[in-house]
Amino acid sequence: MADKQFPFLKFHRALPREVPVQIRVLDYREIYGEFADNDAGDQAARCIDCGNPYCSWGCPLHNRIPQWLKLVRDGRIEDAAALMHETNPLPEICGRICPQDRLCEGDCTLETGFEAVTIGAIERWATDEALRRGWRPPVSAEKTGKRVAIVGAGPAGLSVADRLARAGVFPEVFDRYTEIGGLLTYGIPPFKLDKSIVRTRRDVLEEMGVRFTLNTEIGRDVAFSTLLQDYDAVFVGTGAYRAVDAKLPGQESAGVHSALPFLIANAKRILGDASVAVPNLIGKRVVVLGGGDTAMDCVRTAVRMDAERVVCVYRRDEQNMPGSRREVKNARDEGVDFLFNRQPLAILRDENGVTGVRVAQTRLVAMRNGRAHPEILAGSEEDIAADAVITSFGFLASPPHWCDEFGIERDATSKLIVGAAGRLPLQTSHPKVFAGGDAVRGADLVVRAVYDGREAAKSILQMIGVAGVVSTA
Repeated sequence: MADKQFPFLKFHRALPREVPVQIRVLDYREIYGEFADNDAGDQAARCIDCGNPYCSWGCPLHNRIPQWLKLVRDGRIEDAAALMHETNPLPEICGRICPQDRLCEGDCTLETGFEAVTIGAIERWATDEALRRGWRPPVSAEKTGKRVAIVGAGPAGLSVADRLARAGVFPEVFDRYTEIGGLLTYGIPPFKLDKSIVRTRRDVLEEMGVRFTLNTEIGRDVAFSTLLQDYDAVFVGTGAYRAVDAKLPGQESAGVHSALPFLIANAKRILGDASVAVPNLIGKRVVVLGGGDTAMDCVRTAVRMDAERVVCVYRRDEQNMPGSRREVKNARDEGVDFLFNRQPLAILRDENGVTGVRVAQTRLVAMRNGRAHPEILAGSEEDIAADAVITSFGFLASPPHWCDEFGIERDATSKLIVGAAGRLPLQTSHPKVFAGGDAVRGADLVVRAVYDGREAAKSILQMIGVAGVVSTA
C-alpha cells in the first residue's frame, strides 16, 4: 500500500544505462543510453508533487517540472514535450548538459534521504521521444512581416529565434561557423552532447521558419549597419571566447594549449574538418589547470586522445569546484587523477617544450563574499611532470569590434550592458539592439543563455509591437 501511495519507495533513483568505462573511452559517443520500456514513467512517478516546487524555482527557466513529470508518468509524451517547450526552447540540450545536481535536482524535496528525481534524464528522453514520433513545437501565429537579425547561433540566439518564429516574426540567424550551436557544437564534446541532437534542433527551427546564414561573420562578410537598416531589431549573442590570462611563467611554451581552442579544434576534426591541427596527446602526460565544466571536458577529451595520464589541478578543494559533480565523477571513473588545493605557479620547460607544472599547496580562507579563497602555504612547492598542459581558467565576453562604432556600451570586463534604467530587459544602449547569454554574463551556464534568449524575445516583440508567445514560467 505504501508503494502505491509513495512510488519513490518502490522505484529507486536510476539513470539510463551507462556505457561501461572501458568501452566509452574508445570513442566520443554519449555515455548514457535510453530509458527502456516504462523506466522513464517509473522514474517520473517518483515525484511527490510537493506543493512548493523547489525544483522549478531551482531552474533558471522555472520549468513546470512536476507538471510534465506527471504527463510522462501517464504516458503523454507529446504533451510533456509541449509543456517543456513552453518555458524552454532547447529541453533536449538542457537535459543533457545542465548541472542538474546544482539546480533542479539539487533542490528536489527527495534529494535528502531518498535521492532526487532524475529530472534531466527524463527531460532529455521525453523530448527525444516526442521528436522521434514526429511531434513539433506549434507555430500558429500569423506572419507579421517583421524581421529580426540574430548574431550568433549559440543557445541564446537559438532561443530568441524559437520565440520569434512562434510569434510570426521572421528570424535570420548569422554565425561565423558552418554549423549552428556555437559552443554546443564546437565546445561541448560529443560524449556529453551528440551533434546529431543539435542538427535535429536545426531541422525543427527551420521547419518553424528560422533561416540560418552560416559561415558568415558580421563585420566582415555583412556590415552591422546593414542589419540595422534591413531588420526591425537585432539580437547579439556572440558568447565568451576570450580566455582569462593567468600570466603563468612559461605559458607560451610549445605543448601549452588554451581550453577552448583545444576543444574547438577537436570538435572540428570529429565533424570531418581535416584542415585543423589537433594536438597529439598519444602516450603523453597531460595536466589540465582549472576546475570548471570546461576543464572536465578537457580532461575527458584527453583520455579519449590516448594520453598516458591525465591530471586535473585545482586551487580549491573538491567541494568548492564550480564544475558539475556528475562530470567530476565521470572524469574520475575514466581514470583522471585530481590534485586539489594546488595553485599553479609556473609551467616548466626545456628546449623541446613543456616538462611540467610547478604548484604550491593551498588552504582555504573565508572571504567577505562568502566564497572560500585559496591562500598559498609557504614552502609547499612541488613539480608535476607533464608533456602537455591545458589551461582552463575561465573565459570573458567577446564583443564584436563594431559595438563601439554603433554606441553599444560595454562594462570594464567587455560584457555588453543591458536593461539599464529606461530600457527594456536585455536591451542595450542602442534601441534596436538586444543582447544576452555569455556576451552579457561572461562565461555561464547554457540554461542561463537560453533564459536570456527567451526573455530578450519578449522585449523585442514588445519593442516592435507584436503580441508574443508568453511562457508560463
